[in-house]
Amino acid sequence: MKMIRGTAINLLGYVAMAGVVLADDLHSNTAGNSEENVKKFSIAFVNDIHAQLEPHPELYWNNDDAQREMRAGGLSRIKTAFDRLADERPHGILKVDGGDTFQGSGPAAWTEGEVMVRPLNALGFDVAIPGNWSVVYGADRLRTLRDQVNYPMIAANIYDKDSGERTFQPTLVKEMGGVKVGLVGFTDPDVPSRQPPFMSEGLKFSAAKELQPLIDGLREDDEVDVVVLISHIGLHKAVPLTEKLRGVDIHLSADTHERTYDPIVVGDAWVVEAGAFGALVGVMDVSVRDGKVVDRKWELIELRENAYPEDEQIKKIVDEELAPHRERMNREIGHTDIWLERYNVMTSSMDRLIANAVKETADVDVGLSNGYRFSPPTAPGPITEADLWNWLPINLDLKTGIVKGQQFIDYWESEFENVFSFNPDRLYGGWLARPSTNMQVRFDSTAAAGERLRSLTIDGDPVEPDKDYTLAAGSRPGQPESQIHRVKGCRATKTMKETTHDAVREYLAKPEHAGKSEVASEPKSTDAKMTLSESALSESPVQCVVRGDQLRSQFQTFVEERQKARQKHKLKDQSPDTTEN
Repeated sequence: MKMIRGTAINLLGYVAMAGVVLADDLHSNTAGNSEENVKKFSIAFVNDIHAQLEPHPELYWNNDDAQREMRAGGLSRIKTAFDRLADERPHGILKVDGGDTFQGSGPAAWTEGEVMVRPLNALGFDVAIPGNWSVVYGADRLRTLRDQVNYPMIAANIYDKDSGERTFQPTLVKEMGGVKVGLVGFTDPDVPSRQPPFMSEGLKFSAAKELQPLIDGLREDDEVDVVVLISHIGLHKAVPLTEKLRGVDIHLSADTHERTYDPIVVGDAWVVEAGAFGALVGVMDVSVRDGKVVDRKWELIELRENAYPEDEQIKKIVDEELAPHRERMNREIGHTDIWLERYNVMTSSMDRLIANAVKETADVDVGLSNGYRFSPPTAPGPITEADLWNWLPINLDLKTGIVKGQQFIDYWESEFENVFSFNPDRLYGGWLARPSTNMQVRFDSTAAAGERLRSLTIDGDPVEPDKDYTLAAGSRPGQPESQIHRVKGCRATKTMKETTHDAVREYLAKPEHAGKSEVASEPKSTDAKMTLSESALSESPVQCVVRGDQLRSQFQTFVEERQKARQKHKLKDQSPDTTEN
């Protein structure tokens, strides 16, 4: 049983305290129901495509945790999967996009999402919701993209700040296979703070308290048989939200890129998430009798190259849309002998490279890279401009400053709470920030808030609270002048002319990082024809003393840790009312 792949620790902290369970037999809750008077429909679900139009290198894991490396995904393979599912299910299939679709690649950034419109319209979606990155090109562009796609986008909690009117319709009713299905859309209410504020200027985001009246309206006024909630708040928040709501049968979750091979059962509802980057499609088959769900089956399909050929029509459209950008996309800036990925909560090879590049370009004590989740892996071989824009689809100016050691200590405790909090409402943003490899961080994720850090060193020396240190990171537009990344109160801050992209390109081109290619398995410069030194990226700078850096441990281990931690800190066995925030 594969259960959950991804951040896991956030969700499972809640699972352990709330008694939420996973479906035992991987797929179905059949209880000997007769087929008499049963109507059926199916849902095909993708989320967090992040503008990955084409097949790309991907990582999957077997039940024994063995890593499998291959090419997968792409909109052309999603279409093949949709068509196969529809052929196998004559009762009808509802195709759903869970958001964060128009952001995450170079061509999408260069065209403000335009490159996605034709391929998406050819895929035949029935409904979509906006994600937290839907505002990346501004409110006006969000409205334009909404109007350009040939399927409805729904979201109950986005309003025009001036008129007070909803930017999207909140719900949608569809009839599939004789089943009346009500859908509710809900996106991240933290968008104005998670994303730079200027991106969502002119929009207002409300919280989950208005969902229950909409669900009740679908049940009572529209007389739907099944209610499907589509949210973009992350699996760790989707689970407790589902527990607070009445009348939800299915909750399609997005944002955290989790691979839920097994559905999460919350009362009468199933909560699922379908990975990211178009590498997986989730399918749920639903049986209904007398207006009630009597059976469900869930499967998460891996869109592997050898199992799902590309649909030729979609491939042609994608090729046409990308043709003006190919030269720029294919420009080589470096080379890697290892997989560069971003699939771990605490650290990743991709971000160690970025943080080290920031440190060297800015000539500071510590470089930081944000804990982004987007970007598929980069396989061994050339590193291109397309790869760089996948890693960093927003090119930020570098910003430097001076901090006391205590500020670093406070910063990491805050980051731990954002990612490992026992309170689902305090979980915030992406994964842990990634420091340059000369900063070593050791912590206990099961400790109480403010008490998790165990040791913090820079270049092997313990960080001294009263000592000055220099740091650098990408400068987020709209943040206070005295803030670098989420380190507050920085002194002597300065915005450099170099950007995060400049830093990575310069880092890959420096011959002093060269090592012996037969020993080192790290990125190397295309121009210098040398391999970066083994020490450049190989050591993990962030280590959890409880689990090490392997966040793909067994489910039960996480549950036991969280239960013990909650007993240790005498935390109440309940979650806050997320519908009131």
